Amino acid sequence: MTYKTSLLLLVSGLWTVTTACAEPARQCPPADGVALQVLGSGGPIADDGRASTGYIVWIDGRSRVLVDAGGGTFLRFGEAEASFVDMDFVGLSHFHTDHSADFPALLKSGNFSGREEPLPVAGPGPGGPFPGLGAWLDSMLAARSGAYGYLSGYLDGSGRLVKLLQTEVAPDTEEPVRVLDGEITIDALPVPHAIVPALGYRVTVGDVSIVFASDQNGSSEAFTAFAKDATLLVMHLPIPEGATGAAIKLHARPSDVARVAREAGAGTLVLSHFMARSLADLDVNVGIVRTGFEGEVVVASDLACMPVPDQS
Repeated sequence: MTYKTSLLLLVSGLWTVTTACAEPARQCPPADGVALQVLGSGGPIADDGRASTGYIVWIDGRSRVLVDAGGGTFLRFGEAEASFVDMDFVGLSHFHTDHSADFPALLKSGNFSGREEPLPVAGPGPGGPFPGLGAWLDSMLAARSGAYGYLSGYLDGSGRLVKLLQTEVAPDTEEPVRVLDGEITIDALPVPHAIVPALGYRVTVGDVSIVFASDQNGSSEAFTAFAKDATLLVMHLPIPEGATGAAIKLHARPSDVARVAREAGAGTLVLSHFMARSLADLDVNVGIVRTGFEGEVVVASDLACMPVPDQS
């Protein structure tokens, strides 16, 4: 049985073209190996039954990496039975609410977890009207001025809260930046999302690599190189092929998604972050992607789980 065939069999019952929320994937996580679980497959509008963007990378049955924490992911995090204690890293792609709004709620929940180790967190530096990671966290957590100043211990490790170890990646950075090293390696790279500073992430565990494209318009050759030979490439599909204007400065059209995945040589392409305008003709939009990319294409739903076979 080929790698692609085995992966298709693993996900065939879990990924559907539907606007409904998937039932929790009880087989996630597997006891051994790497798995990707989608916490939220929707966008910024509460009209599709999906949580906003968020993903967990499970390793040997533990929730080790969280990428993005948009609205609704707080609930999905609990439904997935993920653990704040087990997390080695949180990567925030950018500071639109549909990618970051539930992060302070997760921090408050973590207050009850018994975690003792500091938590590495990465995010973009400032650009245009958007703050960098440090200023964004201060706006919520600073003791005297933050909206949630009672959680200020996350900034300095006081009050029985664990310190957030912050890594801020400048928007004009041209080379990947290592934001976590060790058993899990994670690299970040700025991606083009109009005037919004945004990051893509590459998570590598042994021979498995999962690349999160984040919100981007697909125009970056540097990102295509960054995603080279990814085992799984997660790309967002919030706009249809006929989109114009501001939409295509922010997001990649289906044909652009296919091109990036094809040129990167990704093993499997995961489509996520849908909105009403892409869900309206989802079969057509996914068909365009399938036409331009010969690898496996799967369509995300909330809490769906994808075990990733070891390629060694």
